[in-house]
Amino acid sequence: MAMSEEQTITIEVDGKQLPAKPGQILIDVTDEAGITVPRFCYHKHLSVSANCRMCLVEVENAPKPLPACATPCADGMKVFTKSPLARAAQKGTMEFLLINHPLDCPICDQGGECELQDVAIGYGNDVSRFSENKRVVADPDIGPLVATEMTRCIHCTRCVRFGEEIAGLRELGATGRGEHTKIGTYVKHAMTSELSGNVIDLCPVGALTSKPFRYTARAWEMTQQETIAAHDSVGSNLYAHVRSGKVMRIVPRENDAINQTWISDRDRFGYAGLDHEERLTQPMVREGGSLKTVSWDVALNKAAESLANMKTHPDEVMTLVSPSATLEEMYLAQKLVRGMGSNNIDHRLRQIDFRGDAADPQVSWLGVTLDDLERSDAVLLVGSNVRKEQPMINHRLRLAANRGASVMSINPLSTEANCTAGPSLVVKPSEMVKTLQALASAVGAGDDEMPVSDEIRTIAERLRSAADAVVLLGNIAVSHPDYSIVRDTAARIAEATGCALGIIPEAANSVGAWLAGAVPNRLPGGKPVAVSGRSVNEMMTPPPQCALLLGVEPMADVARGRALVNSLRGTESVIAVSAYVSDALMEVADVVLPMTPFSETSGTYVNAQRDMQSFSGLVKPKGESRPGWKILRVLGNFLELEGFDFESSEDVCNEVIQQCDDSLPDMKVGQSGTGVSKIEAGGVEATPYVPAYSVDAVVRRSEPLQSTEDARCVFRMHPQTASIHGLTDGNWAILRQGENHCSAKIVTDDELCEGVLVYASQSGDLMWGNSEIKKAETGVIS
Repeated sequence: MAMSEEQTITIEVDGKQLPAKPGQILIDVTDEAGITVPRFCYHKHLSVSANCRMCLVEVENAPKPLPACATPCADGMKVFTKSPLARAAQKGTMEFLLINHPLDCPICDQGGECELQDVAIGYGNDVSRFSENKRVVADPDIGPLVATEMTRCIHCTRCVRFGEEIAGLRELGATGRGEHTKIGTYVKHAMTSELSGNVIDLCPVGALTSKPFRYTARAWEMTQQETIAAHDSVGSNLYAHVRSGKVMRIVPRENDAINQTWISDRDRFGYAGLDHEERLTQPMVREGGSLKTVSWDVALNKAAESLANMKTHPDEVMTLVSPSATLEEMYLAQKLVRGMGSNNIDHRLRQIDFRGDAADPQVSWLGVTLDDLERSDAVLLVGSNVRKEQPMINHRLRLAANRGASVMSINPLSTEANCTAGPSLVVKPSEMVKTLQALASAVGAGDDEMPVSDEIRTIAERLRSAADAVVLLGNIAVSHPDYSIVRDTAARIAEATGCALGIIPEAANSVGAWLAGAVPNRLPGGKPVAVSGRSVNEMMTPPPQCALLLGVEPMADVARGRALVNSLRGTESVIAVSAYVSDALMEVADVVLPMTPFSETSGTYVNAQRDMQSFSGLVKPKGESRPGWKILRVLGNFLELEGFDFESSEDVCNEVIQQCDDSLPDMKVGQSGTGVSKIEAGGVEATPYVPAYSVDAVVRRSEPLQSTEDARCVFRMHPQTASIHGLTDGNWAILRQGENHCSAKIVTDDELCEGVLVYASQSGDLMWGNSEIKKAETGVIS
């Protein structure tokens, strides 16, 4: 009878009886048993290449030593990892690997944590028999994030396999043969993958290292502390390496349920913005028309006085909270404003359309776990450049596609997706709603007379036939002027096809904001309010009498940034709790309270799949800055509000948990009944998106990230559209819509719809729909 995969066999390794699954790779069994087998090319999340030969072991009755990473287990197999034959093979391999390796250990960044060093101590010789000249390999420049010293390379090909299998981009490859083999880009260009920094961790030697970290510290000089990613909604688990009160670098911490062993470049290199020169370190109060440094007592009394004046008319208060703030900061902010009698608080800063607020789900989240997403048979992405928005979610979608899932999309822009396996429709922004309504018709959830294309029919069929499917709305959909209609239609499609519905959260704590009650129509725990407050857009008109901004930079964080600044200019008192200086904030703020970034405070983030993950501060607060939750706690005490006597952030988090139901919130969306499109067609239809490295205040100030291709602001147009307007690649152009404008260089893209312009919005208002574009002589707007 054939042995099933569930059955267990027994093998013997170094005299120990070990259980194994039939066909299980030998090195996995020895790892589980704690038996050390040296290796360089093997990695549990990559395919087996068996080209370093360091893991050679003796197998009974085998004619020669076999690589443990490529040898499947068989019942009764006897393996010897430390026999004279195995040791001789391992030592011989080690000697070959060291023949051409340079003696760079004293200056190599990998020193002290180098796999080659560690293995050489156990398997190398103290004297080399090699007397020939060593080879020298030129170091290619592969971008601002990864430094190369390719003479150190031992050709394990981990970086090559990572690019092909995980990142989905074949950016690195091996050329040449034998001693002339080289690892590098096939043509001279920088690595552009949003996961490129993972090759630093994968490299077992010092051939690929962190360029921003280069020559700044030694491994043994730093302490390692656990933390959580502050720049994506997955909540990747991280280690921060700290020396002398400064974060020196960030590396991944393994968690198979969340980020496995990978992290995005945004999370890896964002730390470079923590100690930027624009950090706020002292409180300030406006006196005589200018901001002046004052003591904390003076600043807090001034802020409390302004807020106390609002108790008699609390509806004149505006409270905006960054979706990257901690759960504790968000909770105390809403507790403060609701203690004054107002529900005017919002974290949905990049959303424009709030007509569907009455139909909001209890809590807005991904709708499925990351593991379930990876196991899905069909996924429809609506308005999402998920590869750039949330690289770790895109990684799960890529794994699903590799397994055979249909990953489809309907977008107003081409996304350079590396995980699609099905129809990918690129439509005009003004046609997003019509396209979704056609899909709703195809699945029996809309107007039967709507014209339906073959691509739409294919998407409909795949969603209907999939055992596990999900419809996901991305950041571009959420910022669309017709988001309420888009979400309503997507919900009907999901219900008709039996799919899960999810919204890809924008920031580290977007889901936590709903649980904390940092929305005008939800109390903590996602409970509805009796009378909804005003959304971020509604709070701007007319200007409020008092505004509290928590971690918000008006021109960079808000979809209608210019409108917000204009509104705040007419506000009597603006209290800014911020970690950084920005021009707009300094112009409108009357009280500035310096808060710490995530690295200098304890707190909690709730990720896309609703995991609550708490973390501690990594270093002491800089200057006189203080954690946001402490600032809000003191303001609550100054205002004599009840329930602000917290001793720690843990106490705040526990109070939030007590107000959350044990039941898991679903993503059920009510019928909003809003069916009139607000986007204006015609002319050049502008389609904005927020660049991956402009999502929050810290990454906007990370010099390494701002040096990458993804940070570049360009206008992308179809060649025909560019030609009609007298533009070609490389021309500077000005985009205008009413009072809003921005300038950038033209890049043509024949995958876009004609008549559409896609641009990266880094500040000011998001311009959607009918716009004017014209050629400019320089990059300066006249």
